[in-house]
Amino acid sequence: MGDKIRILAVDDEPDLRSLLHILLTNKGYDVLEAADGEEAVSLMQQNPGVDLVIMDIMMPGLSGIEACARIREFSAVPVLFLTAKSQIADKEEAFDIGGDDYLPKPFSQNELMMRVESLTRRYRVYKGKREEVDGDQLQMDDTNGSVRIHGRTVDLTDKEYAILQFFSQHRGQILDVETVYEGVWGEKFLPSSNNTVMVHILNLRKKLEEDPANPKLIRTVWGKGYRFG
Repeated sequence: MGDKIRILAVDDEPDLRSLLHILLTNKGYDVLEAADGEEAVSLMQQNPGVDLVIMDIMMPGLSGIEACARIREFSAVPVLFLTAKSQIADKEEAFDIGGDDYLPKPFSQNELMMRVESLTRRYRVYKGKREEVDGDQLQMDDTNGSVRIHGRTVDLTDKEYAILQFFSQHRGQILDVETVYEGVWGEKFLPSSNNTVMVHILNLRKKLEEDPANPKLIRTVWGKGYRFG
């Protein structure tokens, strides 16, 4: 595996942090722990090499959602939310703020490890890969989950990068929202999923387009979906 994969486990319940520590270290992961959102943000600033954050949403002080928003200001590390809340609205909020996956409590240990392995594998592949699109206009450089466009470096979340990667793999094709959601999130499309895709694409356009209201890279094909390039 090379250097150890490092995971930050964030929960205000000591018993759950201990369980996560045991499960993850038994699988060979290097584990850091934080008891609240403030500590999580601080540890991420001190440890830029973290490969995954597993974080509870409902915590005193800075919530998991708020902590994720703060982390997204300086890191594209994938974030897996653990929470007792299972309503669709909470799931959408977790994704919209920059989260990458969502696992309601109580969770099975096998399900948790499957999510962990998937997120860390994808992030590490991205970090070691470089892809160039449209000549020198857009360079997808995954050493830090960012891209360069017109010589300008842009930091993307893991999910935003996955969307851009999906579009680049289907360059020139018209992709409807359902195809994008199921291809990137790997889940069954629901009517409520439409807003999740729209929010992420809006955020991508704000970061990548010179004029987000008149996009040149990710275009809207009215009544059909989106086309990349």
